[in-house]
Amino acid sequence: MISSLRDPRCSISSAPPISTILSTNPKPSYITICLPSPPDTRTMEVERVQAISSLAFGLDTIPPEFVRLEEEQPGMTTFHGPVPEIPVADLGGGKGEGAMEAVVKAAEEWGIFQVVNHGIPAKAVKELQRVGREFFELPQAEKEKYAMKEGKIEGYGTKLQKEVKGKKAWVDFLFHNVWPPASIDLAVWPENPPEYRKVNEEYTQHLLIVAENLMKWLSEGLGLEGHALRMALGGDELEYLLKINYYPPCPRPDLALGVVAHTDLSAITILVPNEVPGLQVFRDGCWFDVKYIPNALIIHIGDQIEILSNGRYKSVLHRTTVSKEKTRMSWPVFIAPPPEKIIGPLSELLNDKNPANFKSKKFKDYQYCKINKLPQ
Repeated sequence: MISSLRDPRCSISSAPPISTILSTNPKPSYITICLPSPPDTRTMEVERVQAISSLAFGLDTIPPEFVRLEEEQPGMTTFHGPVPEIPVADLGGGKGEGAMEAVVKAAEEWGIFQVVNHGIPAKAVKELQRVGREFFELPQAEKEKYAMKEGKIEGYGTKLQKEVKGKKAWVDFLFHNVWPPASIDLAVWPENPPEYRKVNEEYTQHLLIVAENLMKWLSEGLGLEGHALRMALGGDELEYLLKINYYPPCPRPDLALGVVAHTDLSAITILVPNEVPGLQVFRDGCWFDVKYIPNALIIHIGDQIEILSNGRYKSVLHRTTVSKEKTRMSWPVFIAPPPEKIIGPLSELLNDKNPANFKSKKFKDYQYCKINKLPQ
């Protein structure tokens, strides 16, 4: 339960209690737009956070559905003392000399690390950021052409996981597969900006190399052949899903979250951030900010690697905060097994002294339970 994640040491800053906020702002419970529509005027509830942010500009309140429970609020739970820095691995321009030890240690002890000299050209990363930013700057009607269909994960949207007690996250996103080619649905790839497809295809080719190196080193760190984890995850059928997160300015960043506390259901997540801080990691009973390092990639160990390694590698608990003045964006790519792939602890790692700590199940079943907040 997230309520158990609050630690007295982390209650450094304070925020007004929810009861005070709601009593001074009993209405509106929704921000609305009035649309002229003959023969009368009708009211439409705003669903996209980007639109809500624009309407809330200059205000000091947010709709109650975005106000997190007190034990989740960043203003109450973010640690403001000396912050431990997550590990940084130098990949030596993609050659990996000396990188394996750093990657394995970080995966065992933290479940998250940053990589520099990773081999992806800075231009490819900047172009990825540019076309993603330009998509979210398009008119709303243009973005809605790519809206998620019911029951689908891919597309433009605001809500992905089921939220308890009707709460909402302060984020819009675009989500689509980028690899393998057979999994790609170009109908959910924006046609504007015109370079979107070319830029994403180029970035993906570089990313594949980084991902394969990481899986190789993590396999060898378990005492296995370099291809072990990749093959256990589906080999050439491994899916790479890009999610562009858009966190617009928020009048009350002390009360809202961009993404609630979670671990990634993927195997590995490779994330490009922009320069606006926001990613936080839960460690030693506190929520710590992750330092922004220019040109670095942030690597999350996901649930599937934790399961395959029987818990030796840790799936990192993290969340995203938002800014009052600036838009934060991130470009995570979730590397995950194909839906029918059965994932469980690797048999080579099990014995009488080290029994399986996780059940084996199809990835699609694990994904369904995770998204819908059901027990695994």
